[in-house]
Amino acid sequence: MGRKNPPTQARGGKGKGYKRSGEGGVISRRDRYADLDHIRPDSAVDAVEEQGDGSDSSENESSEEEETTVTIPMPVAMWDFDHCDPKRCSGKKLARFGLIRDLRVNQKFRGIVVTPKGTQPISPSDRSIIDDSGIAVVECSWARLDEVPFTKIRSPHERLLPYLIATNPVNYGKPWKLNCVEALAGAFYILGYDQYAEKLLEKFSWGHSFWEVNKNLINQYRTCSTAEEVQKIQEVILINIEMDRANVKSLKSLSSEDGLQSNPNHSPAASSASVHTLDVDVKAKV
Repeated sequence: MGRKNPPTQARGGKGKGYKRSGEGGVISRRDRYADLDHIRPDSAVDAVEEQGDGSDSSENESSEEEETTVTIPMPVAMWDFDHCDPKRCSGKKLARFGLIRDLRVNQKFRGIVVTPKGTQPISPSDRSIIDDSGIAVVECSWARLDEVPFTKIRSPHERLLPYLIATNPVNYGKPWKLNCVEALAGAFYILGYDQYAEKLLEKFSWGHSFWEVNKNLINQYRTCSTAEEVQKIQEVILINIEMDRANVKSLKSLSSEDGLQSNPNHSPAASSASVHTLDVDVKAKV
């Protein structure tokens, strides 16, 4: 009979039944690798560490973003007559973002209403009315104004917008032809609520151009205190625009004559550009 071989042990002399000297139980996996802690990567953790006092960087960043989010505290509303293509309608887009609410025909609105039927321009003196009761606009097509029942749009504070230039894709470059969001933004800018105007315009890819084109006009209007002063500023602006147009026409007629060339320092392009960069000294000209 041959000799029985002894039980095979695991490599290193530590088999299934290996016991640590001085202990009576089987060694655990945790204890077995305890002596390797010094070579473990930092990512190898045994348990989730308790979080501190909410000082996680990602949480701080999100809380900071929430603190800087602009909200419009006053009511913003519109009477929508469904004249426009829903895909292009700025009022409907604002409604989808929850930035404006619909009003019913015959529903009274106690705040400022920007409407082409107003009798005086909006001015910084209207700020207290907007603070208390908000602002509304009439969402309709400029080509279908005759279809709008303005007599059923009721407000004690109807206002016009002074001379401003549209930058929306439909009427870009046309004075007065502002759409819904431009009308609201123009009013907010004139009253000094730049952050509310930008909150509305940021929803449109072209929104930034409204301020870029109209900033010199807006800055003049908001130096005023009353509607009368805004009206006077607007008159000066329109006079200067007519003068620029007359100069352009004169230069064109001179350049068309034989043997004459217009002065390049007073080119039509340079003159027409001044329409968008007026800087009127109100005290000197009014």
